[in-house]
Amino acid sequence: MWEEILKTVTLVYFPSMFKFILGPIAGYSAGLNLVSTVLGTVAGTMTVVLLFTFFGDFIRKRLLSRIFTNRKKFSERNRNFIAVWKKYGIVGVAALTPLIFTPIGGTLLAISFGTPRDKLIIYMFISASVWALIFTGAIYFFGNEVLPDFVK
Repeated sequence: MWEEILKTVTLVYFPSMFKFILGPIAGYSAGLNLVSTVLGTVAGTMTVVLLFTFFGDFIRKRLLSRIFTNRKKFSERNRNFIAVWKKYGIVGVAALTPLIFTPIGGTLLAISFGTPRDKLIIYMFISASVWALIFTGAIYFFGNEVLPDFVK
């Protein structure tokens, strides 16, 4: 049991904090249980969402301002983010976060437009849960046919 928990934390939880799809792929390649892979993926995503929701201002002001000193305000990427926000709102951003954005990017996008924290957490949790079930189920059921040999 402890081996499964340790594998889930190291191979599913941590990669899911940075890129959502890495959790289900790593869980499948490590031979983990489907349920533990889903739970680890959702937990990793929600950890980042909670960290950036409650400490996002601090991170942006203290850390990112030192790294990105001369950033263009009206870049093509920023315009694309604004277009997504105007078209879909918080529900769309939460739904697209596992697909297009990273958990960090989707959370920062929603926070930058002033989304209330409670709505952000609820929508991101629903989105992470649904997409974790879809991705993990698809990878576990079709992984042998779809994934390359080095992942199996």
